[in-house]
Amino acid sequence: MNFRTLDLNLLRVFDAVMAEGSLTRAAESLSITQPAASHALKRLHDAVGEALFVRTAFGMKPTVRAEALWPQVQAALGGLQRALAPQEFDPLAEPANFRIAMADATAALLAPPLVRAIERQQARVNLRVMPLTTRDPRRLLREGEADLAIGHFPEAIAALNADGPQAALRHQRLYETHYVCVMRREHPLASKPMTLDTFCSAHHLLVSFSGRPHGLVDEALATLGRQRRIVLTVNQFFTAGLVVTQSDLLTVLPLSFLAATGTQQGQVVARPLPFALAPVAVQMLWPVRQDSDPAHRWLRALLAQAPASPAPGTQAPGSAPPGVS
Repeated sequence: MNFRTLDLNLLRVFDAVMAEGSLTRAAESLSITQPAASHALKRLHDAVGEALFVRTAFGMKPTVRAEALWPQVQAALGGLQRALAPQEFDPLAEPANFRIAMADATAALLAPPLVRAIERQQARVNLRVMPLTTRDPRRLLREGEADLAIGHFPEAIAALNADGPQAALRHQRLYETHYVCVMRREHPLASKPMTLDTFCSAHHLLVSFSGRPHGLVDEALATLGRQRRIVLTVNQFFTAGLVVTQSDLLTVLPLSFLAATGTQQGQVVARPLPFALAPVAVQMLWPVRQDSDPAHRWLRALLAQAPASPAPGTQAPGSAPPGVS
């Protein structure tokens, strides 16, 4: 490939097709026709010396070579954008739409301050909250299904840190919290010391995004040679709150998420866990291609200024405010 004669617009088409997974959507995002996008891809294939995509019934599937090229192309385009594009976003004048993947409890905590900021600035910004059904949102972001993901993503963060500057995603810690044991106020264990034996002998409710019948609590118990009985698994914190207030099930939740469970003040009590569980770092992740986008930076700045706080009346001794058991 002769780089000196390469049309850099071809790289923009390549980046858009990688992000959208569809030639039609890529063309729309670039405000060009589909034939023009198809022609650009053919020219790029000729310049590289091999095909970078394979047409399938589900869209454009990137080849191994394309997957390897994309992080470098994104970094290069991002550098050009930072050098040439306006560095400020005017929310009053410029419209913007964002798709944020996060759990219901996270949305309940962060959406109110975000909406207040949007209304205060009279911003022409629209937000769409998408359900988060995984601990690893990298595919959602790489394939352009979401612009931002917020939650506790230990595996994804470890992988991105290992990739270093070549990582396809960026991340920023929003806040840190840890878990507490939650039960209804009239629960038989509410007025007793919470020991490891009493915790393991009780019946439990698990909040699991993916529906897996075990979580971080069960992994921690396994290292102690213990286990618990999970009677019910749900994928929403709101559902968890309703069930816990009407049963003798215990659940383990981030303290600041209690406000999102629908429980009224005084309905539940929170107790420290009788075993060690690592703090939860709540992170936001986004594609590197949006790292320098002025509107995206504006949104991330708002999120960084809206940390969650514990629900009134639910502070547990030894606990500090957020992520999923």
